[in-house]
Amino acid sequence: MSVRPPTIRRVALKWYLLAAAALGSVAWALGATPGWSLAVAGLAPMTLAAAPRFVRGAILGVSTPHPREEVTAAMSGTDFEDYVARIARSSGAPIIMTSITGDWGVDIIVGRRPNRLAIQCKRQSRPVGAAAVQEVVAGAPMQDCARTMVVTNHEFTPAARKLAELHGCELVGGAELGRLRATIRRLTGPSTPTEV
Repeated sequence: MSVRPPTIRRVALKWYLLAAAALGSVAWALGATPGWSLAVAGLAPMTLAAAPRFVRGAILGVSTPHPREEVTAAMSGTDFEDYVARIARSSGAPIIMTSITGDWGVDIIVGRRPNRLAIQCKRQSRPVGAAAVQEVVAGAPMQDCARTMVVTNHEFTPAARKLAELHGCELVGGAELGRLRATIRRLTGPSTPTEV
């Protein structure tokens, strides 16, 4: 007759049953009625089995920002650039982080030629003006990019919106950061020729 080696489940089950018997006995010793003692003994294994998952879920829930919570509030300008680069990288497109100086107003280059996207990142406490759009539109040809985008944690001024519309520059404000990945995928995807 062969003896099966103990598995983690069997060992855990034995510990849960031992805890149930011990807690039921303690409840009885403290003066609980037999019904309550059995209830404590029955609930003890379920509570012990659920506790690690509950604690893990509670910790994860506390550390996950709420959709209305501003993720970028505590970031610096370079942290915000890294945040946008991570989102761009997760869209599946290759990215290039330009140097801090001499980048011609382009912080991140996303995609492959001929559909490369030039992104200017602006983490500010006030609305972003037309200068950011001017910088990225002027710098895109220098970086061999066909499309442009300005990403901010705030909003855009009416002048910036008008200039972006005139030059075909995509604007992504703080309220639209959740759709940034989809916007990058749309702009870096292969362009389909139109029939005449």
